[in-house]
Amino acid sequence: MTRALLTPLAASLPSTVPFVGPETQERAQGFAFLARLGANESGFGPSPAAIAAMQNAAAEAWMYGDPENHDLKAALAAHHGCRPENIVVGEGIDGLLGYLCRLTIAAGDPVVTSLGGYPTFNFHVAGFGGTLHRAPYKANHEDPEALLALATQTRAKLLYLANPDNPMGSHHPAETLESLIDALPECTLLVLDEAYIDFAPAGTAPRIAADDPRVIRFRTFSKAHGLAGARVGYAITAPELADAFNKVRNHFGMGRIAQAGALAALQDQAYLAQTLARAAAARARLSAIARDNGFDPLPSATNFVTMDCGRGGDYARAVLAGLVARGIFVRMPGVAPHDRCIRVSLGDDAALDAFAETLPQVIAALA
Repeated sequence: MTRALLTPLAASLPSTVPFVGPETQERAQGFAFLARLGANESGFGPSPAAIAAMQNAAAEAWMYGDPENHDLKAALAAHHGCRPENIVVGEGIDGLLGYLCRLTIAAGDPVVTSLGGYPTFNFHVAGFGGTLHRAPYKANHEDPEALLALATQTRAKLLYLANPDNPMGSHHPAETLESLIDALPECTLLVLDEAYIDFAPAGTAPRIAADDPRVIRFRTFSKAHGLAGARVGYAITAPELADAFNKVRNHFGMGRIAQAGALAALQDQAYLAQTLARAAAARARLSAIARDNGFDPLPSATNFVTMDCGRGGDYARAVLAGLVARGIFVRMPGVAPHDRCIRVSLGDDAALDAFAETLPQVIAALA
């Protein structure tokens, strides 16, 4: 009966989970993790103002959230110097990417991304029948020139690029992205994922007019603002494309509690600055832990450090398994040659203490 209900496309897709959650792993192992350093959440938590706003909104949870996200859109537009008509709010960047693919991708449409880049976008493309074309990384960076060449060759409808990048933590300067935009084929929309932009050095975010129809850029409250559990993302794009999301989005997908928390977090820029300072210190400490154990920490413009274990994918997988078995939740890139690395999210002192104590034990056990 199930097969009869599914479309041929849906029936042809594998049933997979791009990221196995730590809760799933804890249930399988029978114990809780000591340190949660795998999902690139903010171990520093959300703004106290955001927590208070969500607590206050909880009493109103019997009501649906504002389907227009009016107040949050207005605040985001003011923050970015654009109009509310340029803003789309949705259930995290992942949710918005799904809506974008639903709007733009028909069966067989070509889409370009990086081999080994953020995988959730690929699941959305496959789910709507698009054809993925992947350009390899250039060392530890996504390769804009190779992506552009592939988009030109295939006449891609979408070109997806994350800057800064997950899982390697690398970034390109604004000028590189601006040159890419100027060279895009007329048929290609740049899907610019800036989930980690708050952690990046000055000069990373390209100068893009909000009304530019060649680009849609995505931001999130899940990383620097510490609201991953609230699922609030947004896009900045030309009004025509932003309005098109109203054709397919879940108009009541944003609950009142999430809306209130995101609005308060956006307004608390002082707390954001504190979080970024704590992140910089944690990034430096994680890098030092990696070097102390013979690993090479890659330069990071994100809230995680990717560590080259130096012995190939099998060894890195063994390191990851050893950490998980000892209560340290981390992840790793899934595609060679990046799978020579593990990826460790930033955390508070207690989490990093646990990682620093456990990593040498794992390495010794594998020796």
